[in-house]
Amino acid sequence: MTKANWNYPTAIKFGPGRIAELPEALRSAGITRPLLVTDAGLVNLPVTQNTIALLKDAGFEVGVFAEVKPNPVAANVEAGIRQLRDGGHDGVIAFGGGSGLDAGKVIAFMAGQTRPMWDFEDVGDWWTRADPAGILPIIAVPTTAGTGSEVGRAGVITDETTHTKKVIFHPLMMPKIVIADPELTVGMPAFITVGTGMDALAHCLEAYCAPGYHPMADGIAVEGIRLVMENLPKVVANPRDIEARGHMMSAAAMGATAFQKGLGAIHALSHPVGALYDTHHGMTNAVFMPYVLAVNRPAIETRIARLSAYLGLAPTFEAFQHAIIGLRMRLDVPHTLADFKVDSAQRELIGDMAIVDPTAGGNPVELTKDRALEMFDRAMEGRL
Repeated sequence: MTKANWNYPTAIKFGPGRIAELPEALRSAGITRPLLVTDAGLVNLPVTQNTIALLKDAGFEVGVFAEVKPNPVAANVEAGIRQLRDGGHDGVIAFGGGSGLDAGKVIAFMAGQTRPMWDFEDVGDWWTRADPAGILPIIAVPTTAGTGSEVGRAGVITDETTHTKKVIFHPLMMPKIVIADPELTVGMPAFITVGTGMDALAHCLEAYCAPGYHPMADGIAVEGIRLVMENLPKVVANPRDIEARGHMMSAAAMGATAFQKGLGAIHALSHPVGALYDTHHGMTNAVFMPYVLAVNRPAIETRIARLSAYLGLAPTFEAFQHAIIGLRMRLDVPHTLADFKVDSAQRELIGDMAIVDPTAGGNPVELTKDRALEMFDRAMEGRL
């Protein structure tokens, strides 16, 4: 029998209105002087300001760090560490979408480390280089339903010197408590709602297709796919549909739980394109999705047919692919990379970067440079 190592997420307080329990969560985690880390586009919105007011009313001296780009870079993390140390903060509230969550987690992780951040990239056992005593506790509060970073043990940070996204990992980066309140996602613009939702779908789909024995991840991924395909159109049609938003928030956490099994070429291509063209990560995944499926088909056809049947479709690869294309059309996802204002000028570099991306190894067929370029070309041309 195959041997495998499995891990599952932390405590999650899910449901409308649960943000009111944030002060209690901080006390439970032993945090008395939190630093709230979020992104520049979110910090002045009511969802953030109301949360800060909630904490102050509860007696917390909360600091705010919002110098986080949509694709966080090392300079953002370094600035956050300085503010955290200068302010004497003893824990982090990672607040927002993937950028705020990832940056907040890495800032808390790096708080008491003496080695450079890149020494803890998710390569082999590099995480063992870290001093566990230097990692501050984290409370995660997602305000989008996409990355699932709130239940993850890593943060994705862009190395601007090489234009590559790198994964910083340590088991103790897992947040102590997650506040998953779907009401916090109501104010998202439609583009972000779609992009983050398609990111959750990509996580579930790639985890399900990844090779390896992880039946629990497969089960979570399959149900996560169903939740996205049924509820993302509802949320776009009615942004105040709290039940549908709750299902999307669940699907996001499920995707990040499932992708412990692995990701694949959707992400391996999306990461370099996002780093080079500063595109929205989830929407880039959505653009690549059907083209990667097409190239991977020989290795996944039986699995996709089984998935298709679970979704109430004809039990065939074609039925599922048509459903994905139909979903993209309904949600105004760009059909090609060209429609997404990505060109072929850096095609060769993207191919080189994709095959060494940490997610490439989870693709169901070996991601050679030729295959990566075939997927890229199909996505440029709209050729299935």
